[in-house]
Amino acid sequence: MTVHGERENIPSIAKGEAPKALKRFTDTYNKSYRELDPALANQVQTGPLLDISAADLKAQHAAKPDGNPAYPPLRLTDARYAIPKQVGWPKFFVADTESNRDDNRWLLVFTRGGADQPWKAAYLSILSQDEVPDFQLDKDGWARSVPAEGVTPKLATRPDKLSAEYTDYLMTGEGEIFADGQATSGLRTSRKKFVRTPKFWTEYIDTAAEGTRYAPVGLRLRDGGALVFFTSHHRQKQTMAKGYRPNPTPQIKALMTGEAKRSVTLTRVSESAVRVPAKDAADPKVVFLNRLEGVTAAKGE
Repeated sequence: MTVHGERENIPSIAKGEAPKALKRFTDTYNKSYRELDPALANQVQTGPLLDISAADLKAQHAAKPDGNPAYPPLRLTDARYAIPKQVGWPKFFVADTESNRDDNRWLLVFTRGGADQPWKAAYLSILSQDEVPDFQLDKDGWARSVPAEGVTPKLATRPDKLSAEYTDYLMTGEGEIFADGQATSGLRTSRKKFVRTPKFWTEYIDTAAEGTRYAPVGLRLRDGGALVFFTSHHRQKQTMAKGYRPNPTPQIKALMTGEAKRSVTLTRVSESAVRVPAKDAADPKVVFLNRLEGVTAAKGE
């Protein structure tokens, strides 16, 4: 009997196949950092994680064109899998792992757009042991996904609105969606220090991520809330005062187009993991658990 994943409500991946997807990712990830080859990263990554990794590999390759054979391999162990039942494509699942890099848990979101496509990691979030939430599971151990679009009446906000709500907040400081923290009020405070200095001034433009490549994904939690992963885009233009010239780092120069005579514009992508509380929670504010950001392009003028 053929099961049609585009019509039936079935697990996004068989429990025995999830470890294979994780191993394929880890093996290819390590090879890409030994060879410093963004094309290898493209085989096992997508979305914001690929944007960040590809730019990082490009910058490192500029400094080490022969690769980095001494790269210490990443090892992901003690994997726990949160696999939701889903109808249609794309599908996703989450691997919650230990890493040989630190004492935290590394959560990887794997997605694919069809049965004939490989699983690729779209999001990476690094959480402390006590930050990893308890996922809501059914009697068979399957997780419950949160629809990215449409009505989610039991959550404080919809996953597909988070990117726009976050970038609007960063630009204006207005809104009551997000709790104070390093990624919210703290980021706005740190930016203010660089808006105008004796040597340069800085402009910030934050925009929501759009399209299936940056689609948010979420899983229901036992407390009625959800863990949601989403993407946002950020630009920062630093213009030097008269008598000063930009001095970009070698990593930025490797990603730069144009010549940095007076200003440098950096394009960044961030991927975030947030806890979205239930709509009737005592504190309905969205809390950032992790935010990873990387420079993906630079322009000198």
